[in-house]
Amino acid sequence: MFDRNDHADLKLRGISEEEIENQVRHFSEGFPFLPITKPAVAGDGILKPREETLDDFVRLYEYGTGNQIMVKFVPASGAATRMFKDLYAFVDSNGKDPSGKEIMRKFITGLREFAFYDDLKKVLEAGGESIESLIKSGSYTKIVAGLLDRDGLNYSGLPKGLLAFHRYGMYSRTAFEEHLVESALYCKGGNNEARIHLTVSPEHQGAFKNLFNRVRTELEDSFMVSLQAGFSTQKPSTDTIAVDTGNNPFRNSKGKLVFRPGGHGALLDNLDCLDADLVFIKNIDNVVPDHLKGDTVKYKKALGGMLLSFRERIYDYLNTLEDKDNCNEGLLEEILIFLEQELFVIPPPGTDLLNNDEKRKYLISKLNRPVRICGMVRNEGEPGGGPFWVRNSDGSVALQIVESSQINLGDPLMKKIFDASTHFNPVDLVCSLKDYNGNKFRLHSFRDPGTGFISSKTYEGKEIRAMELPGLWNGSMADWNTVFVEVPVSTFNPVKTVFDLLRPQHAPE
Repeated sequence: MFDRNDHADLKLRGISEEEIENQVRHFSEGFPFLPITKPAVAGDGILKPREETLDDFVRLYEYGTGNQIMVKFVPASGAATRMFKDLYAFVDSNGKDPSGKEIMRKFITGLREFAFYDDLKKVLEAGGESIESLIKSGSYTKIVAGLLDRDGLNYSGLPKGLLAFHRYGMYSRTAFEEHLVESALYCKGGNNEARIHLTVSPEHQGAFKNLFNRVRTELEDSFMVSLQAGFSTQKPSTDTIAVDTGNNPFRNSKGKLVFRPGGHGALLDNLDCLDADLVFIKNIDNVVPDHLKGDTVKYKKALGGMLLSFRERIYDYLNTLEDKDNCNEGLLEEILIFLEQELFVIPPPGTDLLNNDEKRKYLISKLNRPVRICGMVRNEGEPGGGPFWVRNSDGSVALQIVESSQINLGDPLMKKIFDASTHFNPVDLVCSLKDYNGNKFRLHSFRDPGTGFISSKTYEGKEIRAMELPGLWNGSMADWNTVFVEVPVSTFNPVKTVFDLLRPQHAPE
């Protein structure tokens, strides 16, 4: 299947031939659907704490993290191109598409409200154009070009993290800067340090570093914190091979194998490299201006406090389970109840028939895993993943975040369960990555390699098939201990199109 040049290429990327063969097999066999048993809903898989309980968790977090190393982990490598697809459609139609005209009317009407307006005005003036005269004459394509093209602001070629999102009087902040502020507000650990780690594309890493160095001192002075920012790129070893329509490795016009990025599941390697006690995970585009950050900060701290509470009990139980002679039937039953009723792991049939030592070993295997507390919002029509109860290969049933593509919607029962789902995954996670002895977990040990996504693409004018690795918060965390908590929709304000920046959630105070 592979020649000498292929072996050299694989070695350079750090990918084994065995891994490539596994990927090719997945193309041929596909990925099995997940056996969901029911949706996780409030009161049955999703916790909905009372206000006073939330306040208790906030206090626990504020007083319990002074000696903790905490990091905010933000996937930020994706380009912003899709934010502007409607504007591209107008330009491609030369302004003749009626729907495009309505889109452009909306864009021009709201133009002065965008945080990037002043920057756009300057770049057009540098090219000898007046934004006011362009609007008056209806030369909208020149305005769009000034925003998107390389010799303008180049917004179509930049990642979302480097785009101006919010206006504050005479200045604006990018999405990256808003995440820095969030880090200062709720991700401050020992030595008054607030740490953030972004996964970025190699060509933009320098721009992120330059922006951080430019704003760091001002933000540190404003929020009385020491900011630390780290950056990493997706590893070549996480790329996946492309195949042709016959599921054979695809070669380009020069005869070389073609590889593609493995999706956000590839970032498990980046997460695995962090040395931290607590890790907050949040998408780059889910930020709001300062005057609306209250709910975000409160619920992030509350989720962090819940994680500390659960982790302390898990650690205590694991330390107790180490002493084989101390594990009487009453203690084992107590821990089984905790596993089932609070960590939402339903043991497989027959667990009650195990002897005490077998139960002890089973409980250790289930408790000694990474832990994540996941915020869930009420589903208001958002596409994507949601919380479900899933039957595992060992017969147990536990909570997972599941994408619609992982469910056999052609099965009436599965469709009924899917349609009964009430909540949506906003990517609002707080994670513990160390065991009860303080050692880092090897995160790949808790990944479900039998999950992934296959899609059709084109390359050099030919149809190919591409594969994404198990999603970071889906299959890559399938075997984690998971707790779902309802959070208000006010904490979920993603920017998927440029027009989302005109919503009240992104407007100045």
